[in-house]
Amino acid sequence: MPTPITIRNITKEFPAMSGGGAAGTTRAVDDISLEIETGELFFLLGPSGCGKTTLLRMIAGFIDPTAGTILFGSRDVTHLPPNQRNTGMVFQSYALWPHMTIEANVAFGLDVRKTPANEAKKRIEDALAAVRMSQYSKRKPNQLSGGQQQRVALARALVIRPDVLLLDEPLSNLDAKLRLELRSEIRRICKESGITTVYVTHDQKEALSMADRVAILRAGRIEQLGTPADLYKRPHSRFVAEFLGETNILEGRVIHTSPTTATLETPAGELQGTIPPGTTPPKTGDKALLSIRPESIHILESKPAGRRGKVTSAIYLGEVEQGHIQVGDSNLKFLRLSSLSQPLRSGNDELSVTIEDAIVLPPTDAASGT
Repeated sequence: MPTPITIRNITKEFPAMSGGGAAGTTRAVDDISLEIETGELFFLLGPSGCGKTTLLRMIAGFIDPTAGTILFGSRDVTHLPPNQRNTGMVFQSYALWPHMTIEANVAFGLDVRKTPANEAKKRIEDALAAVRMSQYSKRKPNQLSGGQQQRVALARALVIRPDVLLLDEPLSNLDAKLRLELRSEIRRICKESGITTVYVTHDQKEALSMADRVAILRAGRIEQLGTPADLYKRPHSRFVAEFLGETNILEGRVIHTSPTTATLETPAGELQGTIPPGTTPPKTGDKALLSIRPESIHILESKPAGRRGKVTSAIYLGEVEQGHIQVGDSNLKFLRLSSLSQPLRSGNDELSVTIEDAIVLPPTDAASGT
């Protein structure tokens, strides 16, 4: 039965090696606590080395935590071996048996569990139907495309009816078109099955397009937790703003505040930004940052009014245009939908510029480096 996951103060330390041997420890996961709801499609997202895969492997039982507790429902599974947790796992490599048919690959977990033949047959049929692979049941893995093999790996994980489904970068070996096609399919399968799912990826687009909620990890800790829209529109730090898509970061000084907004003097002039809920509001005179997404910069090809800008570079991409526009002393990235008017070109006369949806961030956070 699908079940919630509770993670309490989980920590994992590994021996740190030096030229002369072991020298202290490295903390890969640092005191993480999480509540993952029943049936939720939950993503662990972050750059390489942030601890996301280590955390997933502790949930699976492949790695023993140094400290902390993992619960499936009310059951403490912290130190149980993988075969006693009733989890389904989908790996980055498909890990299919090449000499077995697709049907036999999917049946493997049921054979280990000694599931009665009639029940096993029905479960295999249901699992292959769920991933739309029924017509390929008698083929061998080498007769399938990469995307089809990944569907089979997913069916093999689903057929045992796990309490928890774990996916470790399952689309990273596929080409861009296949990844795009399988995103919606995996979300559909997970939501229709109702299984609590934890999905690890470093791909921001995967997380934004598929997840119910996302935990962004950095250096073994959770940097921010929320829905994809919350994280993208209301980041709490420069790291999150820069990791999730593109953004312009402006440094400034606060000249006015309210409970929900702050006005900053920046190189692009005075700009008002929203203070994200759950963050500490800056005070007048404080240094702060503004995060401005490229699509939040609106350019009007009319007589300049209010804020003015001059396009310094522009690329026409069909449905969208992107480039840079000089506003005050700042060269800002912009993105806009193409229209019936002429595409923008660098060196244009001054244009009217409106900047919306700026987000106020603390000044001390370092750039992500990704």
